[in-house]
Amino acid sequence: MKIGLIGKPNTGKSTFFNACTLLNVNMANYPFTTIEPSTGVAYVRTSCMCKELEIEDSPVNSICIDNQRLIPIKIVDIAGLVPGASKGRGLGNKFLDDIRQADVLIHVIDLSGKTDEEGRILTNEKRDPIKDITMIETELDNWIHDIINKDWDQIGRTSIGDRKKFIDLLSNKLSGLSINQNHISNAINKTELTTKNTTEFSSEDKMRLVSELRKQSKPIVIAGNKMDLAETEDYDRMRDLGIEIIPTASEAELLLRRASENDIIQYIPGNIGFIINENEKITKQQMKALETVNKQILEKWGTTGVQRVLNFAFFSLLDMITVYPVEDENKYTNKKGNVLPDAY
Repeated sequence: MKIGLIGKPNTGKSTFFNACTLLNVNMANYPFTTIEPSTGVAYVRTSCMCKELEIEDSPVNSICIDNQRLIPIKIVDIAGLVPGASKGRGLGNKFLDDIRQADVLIHVIDLSGKTDEEGRILTNEKRDPIKDITMIETELDNWIHDIINKDWDQIGRTSIGDRKKFIDLLSNKLSGLSINQNHISNAINKTELTTKNTTEFSSEDKMRLVSELRKQSKPIVIAGNKMDLAETEDYDRMRDLGIEIIPTASEAELLLRRASENDIIQYIPGNIGFIINENEKITKQQMKALETVNKQILEKWGTTGVQRVLNFAFFSLLDMITVYPVEDENKYTNKKGNVLPDAY
């Protein structure tokens, strides 16, 4: 499974990527052999079975800290999100090719509204963050629509009265986008188009189907970044509209992870606080930065939101569960004797 990280410039997307792929731990086996510059390893967090089973584990492919299992996942920082990307504008073609491989998307937006549609800083006005959400949905819908529209009439004529054949033909057409038969079948049912022959679909019907295909195959969670600079009214308004949005402060998360990496603090991603280590490493400037994060982010919002976004993408949108493969069901070990060695 792979997460695609998208967002226009100046939203804090790169900071989000750097934060969620920085973790101060040692792991026996690196989970992925080849990592491209725009690809990294992030972690979802879940309660480890070692606590429930009251045993001491010895993780191999993942990490256990204070009974919390951190499981590695691939995340791709996808560049090129601008209006017109579906038509090839900017880095549109690469943008769409990278999205094609993603199972779930995290859309990092500027919740403060202080950047325009292409990420330029606004000084005397504010942009409605919902426009950025609508923009990416429109670009993805147009992309899928353009692909299926080329052969739509032929697919429709060939499969008149045969829903299964239509799904087979359409899934072959969209297989390169990681859209499968289940996605298509679910989309048809969701849009209540089951009673119509595909040759009878109006333009509006097709766009409804395309929009649902996007939701089924590329579910999106919104990371409302720069939450410390945003107005709570915008966040509340999005929640009222049913938008899956989690407020985030990626700069704060990156600061905490770097402080942990340098042994200044003890911090597990997703925790509601941190512990400052008693040593002489910390400077007055570092202490002030940590106090600011604690007061403006953690005390107000609970967490920085970055780990919540990763967990929501996997455990809610993709409906994943954690499994611990073992060879000995009584001792919970692999053939080398490692206890609860792997988690997926």
